[in-house]
This record gives sequence, structure tokens and C-alpha cells, in this order.
Amino acid sequence: MKNIVTVMKKEFARFFQDRRMVLMTLLPAILIYVIYSFMGTAMKSMFAPDENYVPTAYAVNAPDTISRMIQAVGITLQPIDASEIADVRDRIAGKDVDLCMVFPSDFDAQVAAYDVRTSTGPAPNIEMFFNSTDPNSTSAYSTVYAILDAYEASLANKFDVNRSVADADQASAEDVSASIISSLMPLLMMIFLFSGCVGLAPESIAGEKERGTLATLLVTPLGRSELAAGKILSLATLSFLSGLVTAAATILSLPKLMGGAEDMIDAGIYGAADYAFLALIILSTILVLVALISIVSALAKTVKEATSSVMPLMILVMLVGVTGMFGGGAQSNPAFYLIPLYSSVQSMSGIFSLDYSAVNIVISILSSLVYAVIGGFALTKMFNSEKVMFSR
Repeated sequence: MKNIVTVMKKEFARFFQDRRMVLMTLLPAILIYVIYSFMGTAMKSMFAPDENYVPTAYAVNAPDTISRMIQAVGITLQPIDASEIADVRDRIAGKDVDLCMVFPSDFDAQVAAYDVRTSTGPAPNIEMFFNSTDPNSTSAYSTVYAILDAYEASLANKFDVNRSVADADQASAEDVSASIISSLMPLLMMIFLFSGCVGLAPESIAGEKERGTLATLLVTPLGRSELAAGKILSLATLSFLSGLVTAAATILSLPKLMGGAEDMIDAGIYGAADYAFLALIILSTILVLVALISIVSALAKTVKEATSSVMPLMILVMLVGVTGMFGGGAQSNPAFYLIPLYSSVQSMSGIFSLDYSAVNIVISILSSLVYAVIGGFALTKMFNSEKVMFSR
């Protein structure tokens, strides 16, 4: 154990004394928060109407009743003749006008005469023109459409739906937050964890192999299994810290990415047990990833070759991460939690959706630890192989 701790201290010193490496480890978390925040602000400004903007709508043959309802919601309504429709539509295309409505000349009379059961012709039709690339125009269209739809329902109101029912939606605010976070975070977490591991492991093994320092370690009394354990544990610890920082930055930036929907996304819905399980899942997943990347790095002759060789593994990790977005939640069958990496995705999905089995989480953690130990034995065998360690 003393030798393992010595190797770990060496790796920690190499990492923390290299300011560039520390910065590159923290940089993804900073960039994620800044970029997601910027994207959310940009999307909000792109699709949200101006707060103090007063929409303007032009109407042909608008009945007094509908005109008053439209003006009551703050939309300026201007009557025009049919000959002006083409010009107004051009102005809508140019984003100078928000909305144009064309009513039949005898709209009220047609509505009064129309009977759903006996009339053979089409119902009276209202034409509306707007510009979907203009948030103000889109907002005006949605508002007027809702007014007309409610007005139409009031003319032939044969039954009501959810009258006086204020809580028809049974999903709580916590359910909504959990649903949004669980659909995004497993994939993002797997990508972030892999990126953190691949930023450290190749330099630690292939880098030392390339510089010749690994050969020096191999001729010391240090056991090969101790060297493998020290490498994996130290790299896993550093990657774990990187993963936690990145995960925190991502969760904090999600409301901004969703256009400032702080009322929809609330990370405070998770308790201490949820975060504890998540931390253990992250740590066990990192152990597996570090073991896999270390094996690939040990086979490589240079850091560049090692980084290139782990790209197929990155594709596999991304494909496994995508599975968390399908299936309607985490798997309930414990057998799925024996599959490396996939079990981690399912565990994260269950934790973030607040619908998981503690037994399955424990199975996932233990199985990942077993796979990490197997990877450690494989790395030890590679350290014992002169063909692998001293190949040029």
C-alpha cells in the first residue's frame, strides 16, 4: 500500500505542479457554463418577443366583437380594405407589420347561419398571415389564434373540459425538472467523464513511456501491480474531481440553456442520498474508463498515438450515453446493471429522474469496480511484458 500511495503522490504532484494541465482540466467546466449561458440568452432573445413591444395587426372586415377582444389584450388593430392585403403581406415579410387577418364580408351572418349538423358547405374561414421568423409576429399570431379559438368554442359550446379544475396536470414541478435533467445529463456526463479521463491517462502512461521515465520505474523494486493500482487510482481521483466540477457547471447552466427557465429546472429537488449515489456512480464509472484508456495507452508508443487510439472508445461511450434518452426511464431489471458503462448510464438516468432502485445502483457500482480490477490486472500484465513496454 505504501508503494501505491507513493505512485499516487507522484501523479498528483505531476498534475498540480503543471498549471497548464490544471487549467485545461478546469477549462471545459468554465466553457460549458459560459457557452450554455450565452446560448440560452441568445435563444431567448431570438424566440421571445420584446417585453414592451405593442403588436400591430391589420384586419379586413373584422367584426366589432372580435376587434374589441383583440384590442383588449394590447394589440393595435388597424382596419384595411381588401385591396391593401398584398401590400400588408409584403410588410409582414419585411417584419414591418406583425399580423394580417381577412374576414368574410358577412362573417357574423355566415357564422349565425352555419350549422355543423345540417350545413353542407365549409364553415366561415378567417385567413391570418404572419412571419414565423419574427418573434413579435409569432407572439401576436398565437395570441389572436387563441382568442379566435376560444370565441369559436363559445359559439357552439356543447360540453366543457376541466371546468373549474385548476390542477389537471398531475406532474409536479419536481417531476418536470427531473424529466428535463434526466433526458440530458447521462449523455453529457459520459462525454465529460471520458474527456476528463482521456485528458490525463495518455500523458500519464504513454507520455512516460515516450519519455523513458516509465522504464525507470519498471526497474525499481516497485511491484508492477502496485504501479498499475497507483496509476489507476490517482488518475481516477483527478478525473473524478474534473467530472464533479463539470457536472456542477452543467447543472447550474441548464436553466440558462433552456432560455432562463429557472422555474422549470431546479437542481434543488435532489437530496443528499441522490447526490451520494451519483458521486459513487461517477467514481466507479471513471475507474472503468481510466482502466480502459490506460490499457490503450500502454499499447501505444506515443501520446499522439494513444489519443488517436481511444477515439473508437469515445464513439462507443457516446452511443451508450445516448441510450439514456430512450426507454422511458431507467431499466428495472438488475441484469442490465451488470453491463459496463451501460449500467452507469441507466443509474444516472434513474437518479436524475428520481425513479431508481438502490439495489440496482449498488449492483452497478460493484460491477464497475470488478471491471476496474480486471482492467488493473490486464495493465499489470502489460507492465510485465517487455515487448509492450519497450517496443519502439
